[in-house]
Amino acid sequence: MKLEVLNIDGSKGSSINLDDSVFGIEPNHHVVHQAITSELSNSRQGTHSSKNRSAVRGGGKKPWKQKGRGVARAGTIRSPLWKGGGVVFGPEPHKYTKKTTKKMRRLARKSVLSDKAKNGKLVIIDDIVLNEPKTKLLVNLFNSLKLSDSKITLLVDSEKNNLFLAARNLPNVYLVESTSASTYDLIDCDVIVAEKSGLELLNNQLMVN
Repeated sequence: MKLEVLNIDGSKGSSINLDDSVFGIEPNHHVVHQAITSELSNSRQGTHSSKNRSAVRGGGKKPWKQKGRGVARAGTIRSPLWKGGGVVFGPEPHKYTKKTTKKMRRLARKSVLSDKAKNGKLVIIDDIVLNEPKTKLLVNLFNSLKLSDSKITLLVDSEKNNLFLAARNLPNVYLVESTSASTYDLIDCDVIVAEKSGLELLNNQLMVN
């Protein structure tokens, strides 16, 4: 598959050849759903907790004698019926891990990339280099691409300090190294803006069977 590559000023540049097995497949939406569900579940900490009646402090002594007071029986002030007592069936720490195979995760990313490329939602830039860590420079780039109102996932070949500092103040831009991008990173945007060298790395990574 041959795609057009733009210069950093938005003008037309060269082209890039990408593998059809990565950017030209029929998207498997079911696998994409499974991969995203797994990624979101695995990102949960699962550290939520509460104290049951055995974990709440105090309550060792019976509050009052069993009979004769004309009130309900009570064996501990830490009963769930009392203020300050334990919680009944409250949340407990546990894992939310959902496993998916490497083959499924790779197919999910291929499916998203193919769908973006097919619908014109993949913009390739020859080389994204900023001389200064200024957000304005990155905003000007997106304005030249007419993407100022779009939610963007920006794929680069490696960590670039100036680019990272320029992008972190833009709420609609997410910067990630191309080979580290998850299925959710790729799908959670209106447009993928990719550096040519970064997209080639991702292409080579996903070509592996």
